Amino acid sequence: MRKKKTFLEKLRQRIYIIIYGTNTFFGRLFDLILLGVILLSVVLVMLETVQGFDGEYHKEVVLLEWIITAFFTIEYLLRVITTRRHVKYIFSFYGIIDLIAVLPMYLSLFVTGTSVLAIVRAFRLLRLFKIINHPKFTGQSLHLKDALIASRNKIVVFIYFVLISTVFIGSLMYVVEGKESGFTSIPMSIYWTIVTLTTVGYGDISPITPLGQFIASFVMILGYGIIAVPTGIVSAEIVKKDNKIENKLIAKKTCTNCGLTSYLKEAKYCYNCGNSLLNE
Repeated sequence: MRKKKTFLEKLRQRIYIIIYGTNTFFGRLFDLILLGVILLSVVLVMLETVQGFDGEYHKEVVLLEWIITAFFTIEYLLRVITTRRHVKYIFSFYGIIDLIAVLPMYLSLFVTGTSVLAIVRAFRLLRLFKIINHPKFTGQSLHLKDALIASRNKIVVFIYFVLISTVFIGSLMYVVEGKESGFTSIPMSIYWTIVTLTTVGYGDISPITPLGQFIASFVMILGYGIIAVPTGIVSAEIVKKDNKIENKLIAKKTCTNCGLTSYLKEAKYCYNCGNSLLNE
């Protein structure tokens, strides 16, 4: 005989469905309201750093921040209470972000200036992917994730090579240019190398000797290749993944009725006209 659920258990289950669910009307509504509050919070934190705006509306901004913090606090507690896996949620990525989003305003009571840390709430906007929860977006995100994982070793080796090259070029520029040109130390020269290699070019330090300018020209040209390499590595893995999926799922069949080709290997009928493919 099943034990009848108490009112509190039913309430907990309904709150759980609203907070964690995305397939119900109230679940989606809650998530959309949550995203709106997060956006408002991020905008308020940014406006708080604008001196003119903060000077005129400081009290209103602080009041709204405390209201938003109270909302996030209640939401976090409800997430902990309603889930059956409390520890798993608390130490999960979203759980840690949700907790960090609550802390800045409370910390500001003891340490001034910490309220600006509320900008970390922007990370909570990642919940948008959970709200969308569409197979197309989910499949593409998993596809990109697999490509990044597959290419991680190549990227690590490439970054290691770039780091060694940066240290070598920076040390060389320190010897060639010297303190007179602004290359006052090897770390400062490495900073110049990174700025030049990434094609940023602040111009706060620049070589003046012919040899230094030649090396700088080489570093600039090298920078274009360095930017392109990681993109090429990941793109190659994406293409490789696409080819594997296509070879696994797609079969080259031609429908004698409508002329369409490329079907799932287990397809028995044409998805366009319904003609049998068994004898194709």
